Amino acid sequence: MKYNFTSGAELLEKCKEFNMSIHEICLEREAELSGLSKEEVREKMRVSLNIMKAATERAVEEDIKSMGGLIGGEAKKLTKYRGLSRSVCGELMNKAMVAAMGTMEVNASMGLIVAAPTAGSCGILPGAVVTIGKEYGFSDEEMIDALFAASAIGVIITRNATVSGAEGGCQAETGAAAAMASAGVVEMMGGSVEQAIHAASHCLQNVMGLVCDPIAGLVEAPCQGRNAIGVANALISAELCLAGILNIIPFDETVAAMYKVGKTLPMELRETALGGVAATCTGCSLTTKIFG
Repeated sequence: MKYNFTSGAELLEKCKEFNMSIHEICLEREAELSGLSKEEVREKMRVSLNIMKAATERAVEEDIKSMGGLIGGEAKKLTKYRGLSRSVCGELMNKAMVAAMGTMEVNASMGLIVAAPTAGSCGILPGAVVTIGKEYGFSDEEMIDALFAASAIGVIITRNATVSGAEGGCQAETGAAAAMASAGVVEMMGGSVEQAIHAASHCLQNVMGLVCDPIAGLVEAPCQGRNAIGVANALISAELCLAGILNIIPFDETVAAMYKVGKTLPMELRETALGGVAATCTGCSLTTKIFG
């Protein structure tokens, strides 16, 4: 395949060879793989963008309660806080957190979301891309481009490591989502291919070793808070690279390290709800309360 890539190094090489951005290479690759036209592939991504945008807004507009009852209303609280008080994190970060946590509320109430790359990390990519898109007036087409750039990073992590919490811990889920989001944001903001790939490396390193310990086995808590942390991770990492602060460890080596760390995590810390905060006294009592 002319536009295929299996690593960050190959992606960078393809971008240089064809003088294309990450999103252009990813779009060409997807068209090659699927046999669809580039226009058809873009339309499929447009569907995903529209679902993401709707999910980021629903939790602010409606009263949502999760299936397990552990989360619900957090996006509204953050929005209210932004309007009444001085924000510690700033208005933009608050909006990104609202979008990320709100999307998780929609997910936990069986609403429609895009698992990008997983349901447990579904708030991070829209939280970053949609918020930046709205804040700086980017068009839907530009946000779609950012999602393709993010997808390229997701392809590499999925191929060479994992995005599964059950296999690699939360570092693999929210870490990968943040890496994808950060690369997409860098490209939206006019950064280089190299900066986008380095931003992804920053994101994975920032949460390396993060365990997956859902209370009662539900993708609600602490997952929602980690989506807020994940979107902050994505935006911080994008800012670093756009300022020229690149990572000293290449992206591909970081992906390999993340996978190795995930494999060494004990079974109890990989989505079994047998360790971490899920195994605390309160975590166990909540499990009993939910399931009896």
